[in-house]
This record gives sequence, structure tokens and C-alpha cells, in this order.
Amino acid sequence: MEIETILALAAIAIAYNLVVFGIYWRDKQAARNGGWRTRESTLLLLAFAGGGPGALAAQRLLRHKTRKPPFHLALPLFFVLQTGWLMVAILAPEAALALLEKLTGV
Repeated sequence: MEIETILALAAIAIAYNLVVFGIYWRDKQAARNGGWRTRESTLLLLAFAGGGPGALAAQRLLRHKTRKPPFHLALPLFFVLQTGWLMVAILAPEAALALLEKLTGV
């Protein structure tokens, strides 16, 4: 994997996590103002689909979804898995590709 590809994927991941953070922020504002809320399943799906760091940052910085049972366990778990995977992909891209091939059977 070339450095340009890794940098492009990292930029996409950062942008996506900023979007996830923004969605959590908007939901927090709606909670305060009695506005339209984002479904909890949507918030969890966004975190699961690569937005774990952004969701966890929003939870900690905005004090949002800190008492909800799935969030206080799921967001740290997603964060650890996703940042761990990113580290493997950056430090050992061949190992990451081999693991992906094993998991997907491709």
C-alpha cells in the first residue's frame, strides 16, 4: 500500500469522524431545545461504521449519551477496535490485507 493511499484513507476517516461528531453535537442541541432527535440506532450505526473516535469524542466533550447502556460500552469498544485496525493498517499493511482476505474469504 502506498503512502498516498494511506494518507487519503486517513483523511477520509478524519472527515467522516468530524461528520459523526457533528451529528452527535446536533442531537445534543436538539435534546436541549426539544427539537428533532437522531435515532439511537443511527448514532450507534454511525459509530460502528468507522465513526467510533468521533462518537466517543462527542460523548466525552459534549457529555452526550453518557448514561445510555449501549453507548457507554459500545463507543469505547468501537474506538479501540477502529484505532487498533488503523494502526495495523499503517504499521503493517501487508498483515492488515492478509487478515482482511481471511475474514472475507477473498
